[in-house]
Amino acid sequence: MDKYQGNAVIPEDVNYAQKQRLAYIDFKLLFAGYVTRSEIVKRFELGLAAASRDLSLYKELAPNNMAYDNAVKKYFITNLFKPLFKHDARKSLMKIAHQISDGFDAVGDVEFPVTAPTQLNVPDIFVVARLSQAVINKRPVKVTYTSLSSGTSERELVPHTIVDNGLRWHVRAYDRKSQSFRDFVLTRIGEVTVLPTEVDEVESQSYDTHWRAPITLELVPHPSNIQHPEAIEMDYGMEEGVLWISTKAALAGYVLRRWNVDCTERASLQGAEYQLWLRNVQALTGAENLMIAPGYKVTGIN
Repeated sequence: MDKYQGNAVIPEDVNYAQKQRLAYIDFKLLFAGYVTRSEIVKRFELGLAAASRDLSLYKELAPNNMAYDNAVKKYFITNLFKPLFKHDARKSLMKIAHQISDGFDAVGDVEFPVTAPTQLNVPDIFVVARLSQAVINKRPVKVTYTSLSSGTSERELVPHTIVDNGLRWHVRAYDRKSQSFRDFVLTRIGEVTVLPTEVDEVESQSYDTHWRAPITLELVPHPSNIQHPEAIEMDYGMEEGVLWISTKAALAGYVLRRWNVDCTERASLQGAEYQLWLRNVQALTGAENLMIAPGYKVTGIN
């Protein structure tokens, strides 16, 4: 049995190259929600007849996985979809985040809405897949979500990006209940249903002001916790003792927590874990999630 094989037995006479193409179809359906004959032709430099044979074989092996829409000439994922190949959650997240392809997927052909993978908790692969489908196809989703404050409830979200915040994965989405853009932890999402309705313009990423607002963080070796600042300068590739990090207002708090950056105005946090200090703390004014930035206070003054 092939190591990539999932829910069906691949015939022994199917060669490695065709398995790659079948896995491409499987991956594209799962994460994008559709696949086209022309994509297979372009990706693998095939003729139309060869691409048609691959789609026919995939349909034979997984008859309930896709349905053809003649109007748009696309094969769409069905509600009965079961992956033909195994897609490891951790590896798939890493690949779609960095647009890396190992030949057994569709990475590189689609601009997946994911950034910066990590090695911590890994969410359910089908939660990620359906959110990815929703973003790519500009559709809202209905989810069950369990929050720390209100427990489990149903929500309608309009997701635009899946993010690794350094400790866990979350999705940045417009929440129709609160009528605001928020972060939702993927491991707290239960069922996900992609809805067929359209997305209003005000629910789109272009209206997420904190996501679109850029912030430049000026990180320097901690002035009191580090005896030899040149070592930190080498660690982070600093220029003239400063590391400039460009990020988004919605992500600044996560970045600062991930690297244990002292965000007090006078670099007053003590401890070996605080090797960096945020020299321009005033840049955080108005950003989100700053309660998790080490030492930061709303006023910016300690």
